[in-house]
Amino acid sequence: MQTYRLGKTGPDVSAIGLGCMGMSGMYGPSDRAESIATIHAALDAGINLLDTGDFYGMGHNEMLIGEALKGRRREDAVISVKFGGLRDPVGGWSGIDARPVAVKNFLSYTLQRLGIDYIDIYRPARLDPNVPIEDTVGAIADMVKAGYVRHVGLSEVGADTIRRAAAVAPIVDLQIEYSLISRGIEEKILPTTRELGISITAYGVLSRGLISGHWQKGQGGTAGDFRAYSPRFREGNIEQNLALVEKLREIAQAKSVSVAQIAIAWVAAKGKDIVPIIGARRRDRLTEALGSRAVDLSPEDFAVIERAVPKDAAAGGRYPEHMLQHMDSEK
Repeated sequence: MQTYRLGKTGPDVSAIGLGCMGMSGMYGPSDRAESIATIHAALDAGINLLDTGDFYGMGHNEMLIGEALKGRRREDAVISVKFGGLRDPVGGWSGIDARPVAVKNFLSYTLQRLGIDYIDIYRPARLDPNVPIEDTVGAIADMVKAGYVRHVGLSEVGADTIRRAAAVAPIVDLQIEYSLISRGIEEKILPTTRELGISITAYGVLSRGLISGHWQKGQGGTAGDFRAYSPRFREGNIEQNLALVEKLREIAQAKSVSVAQIAIAWVAAKGKDIVPIIGARRRDRLTEALGSRAVDLSPEDFAVIERAVPKDAAAGGRYPEHMLQHMDSEK
């Protein structure tokens, strides 16, 4: 597995990362044994970047990863953790808490759940509107000095916030959604990260399964599945979006690869500073994603893909409007 350095001072990570969120109920029920087997298969294939959040399943995801890592060398995994998401007993969202005192509190619980003594990359899940980013990053930097965190990351913040954060401490990566149908970072955010030497760890490269080639209209009705609330999966939008997938399928078939492999390869080919995070929760989906590494996209391929799925072609926003209004990366 090819590796890349995150940012100027970050760890060396695999060219593909494994996003573990879906293993803890965000997309409906998942199989615990299969989830752990998938993490093991990823590590065995050379994937070392494991991404999670302390609010995924209210701690379930961290405990799951901790169980999967038992008996493995700690240095074989680069663990990226988002913190600050507040949830209620029924799974509802209550906001973001990124106060310095909360940083240390959340970190303490995360270390316990994962069963490790340091986090490789620690990042606020979103910008706390009540806390200057300098204060939050400064608190993480204190934890770096104390040895509990190795590197500072950011998530879903805009160009101005990135600059302010980078003035406080080295930022190794920005985690943000980036895919064929979510290209908002290209205008301001990506030029800023490249100017500052900050990598992108791109989640949502398959748009939560929408452009995987496996999604069909009518899926995703199980309890707890985020896609039930996602505008792109709603009636009136899903039809247009799946029509884009069928155009992509024609391109994939011509290259004897899958739709998902084309979509992942497109993101990966955008630069060595961009690492796709694959949300596989089954080994067969992981195997398919790994196959994207063998997909070589020529300039002609890029042109054909652009004609099939032009920028802003998707119907519906990537999050519900009320959530987008509070996302710094959308400002």
